[in-house]
Amino acid sequence: MLEMINVSKRVGNELHIDNVSLKFERGSLNVLLGPTLAGKTSLMRLMAGLDRPSSGDIQVDGKSVLGMQVRHRNVAMVYQQFINYPGFSVYDNIASPMRLAGVDTAKLDKRVREAADLLRLTEYLDRMPLQLSGGQQQRTAIARALVKQADLVLLDEPLANLDYKLREELRVELPKIFAQTGAILLYATTEPHEALLLGGQSATLHQGKVTQFGKTIDVYNNPQSLTTAQTFSDPPFNTVALTKQGGELRFGNANVANIPQKINALNDGDYTAAVRPHHLSLAPSEKHSVAVQAEVGTSEITGSETFVHVNANGNRWVVLTHGVHRVNPGEQITLYVDPASLYLFDHQQSLVHAPEQYAQG
Repeated sequence: MLEMINVSKRVGNELHIDNVSLKFERGSLNVLLGPTLAGKTSLMRLMAGLDRPSSGDIQVDGKSVLGMQVRHRNVAMVYQQFINYPGFSVYDNIASPMRLAGVDTAKLDKRVREAADLLRLTEYLDRMPLQLSGGQQQRTAIARALVKQADLVLLDEPLANLDYKLREELRVELPKIFAQTGAILLYATTEPHEALLLGGQSATLHQGKVTQFGKTIDVYNNPQSLTTAQTFSDPPFNTVALTKQGGELRFGNANVANIPQKINALNDGDYTAAVRPHHLSLAPSEKHSVAVQAEVGTSEITGSETFVHVNANGNRWVVLTHGVHRVNPGEQITLYVDPASLYLFDHQQSLVHAPEQYAQG
């Protein structure tokens, strides 16, 4: 087990990591999710021993490792920017950690070729890194981490430079393979959908703080703060100031009288309402019954989906809808909201209501 206890890291006057406490069990898959500069790489460097915290402790199986040198820790790390030994062939790059560990030749060869096969590198084993594409070099770095059979594997956006098809395959395969070794796997990403595909547990990060940690699907469905909700949504949640008065909700130019029972039980007052882009509709339905007037800013057609960016009562919203929908900049349209899909946050940005299908307790 790896545990970070009240860990902070200062660099000069800047606080890069702010009082983080996390616990990771052996054999677990854990995702660090947050935007660029949220603190993901800084946390990984602290776990690996490349940096030392300004305060707090890092323990493995109950014992502090702050005084342990990096070479004595059984850690493998892969960055988005691939790192290989330029004077070694692909085979020797992959084999290097096993040679240092004194693995016998037959076992070493078997593990190198298995990793190369998984990562589509077999035909490149005799080449030098500079003869490879960027994606091939990154796969070499991942293969080297794989064969090391480390206790702690840190993957810092490792698939960003790979083509789509291989990325999708490795998202499925890598967690399974590393889990078989009993390693603690930490995977950093800026992409919410990647965290959902990987599963496991997720820690959402914002400005060096962990805002929530738990099962990935639970953090997604029940973000305990508006910051976590925005971190775990791409496009971001659509938000609007809302007032509850008696049995009615008021926001923008919309009044909602038929509100869910759990919202009705909340105290009257002001809240922030949030709705995911795919829970908005361009057409009314039995569920999507609340009309909101909006002006189109722009639209993006991806083929199977359309993202419509709008101004709704001074709020910048995004609607994600299936299929091709052609709308023009400046066009006045009506959006439709399902009241049952609303998240509500109080003035401290803490969650007070999640949609019924996701609500806990």
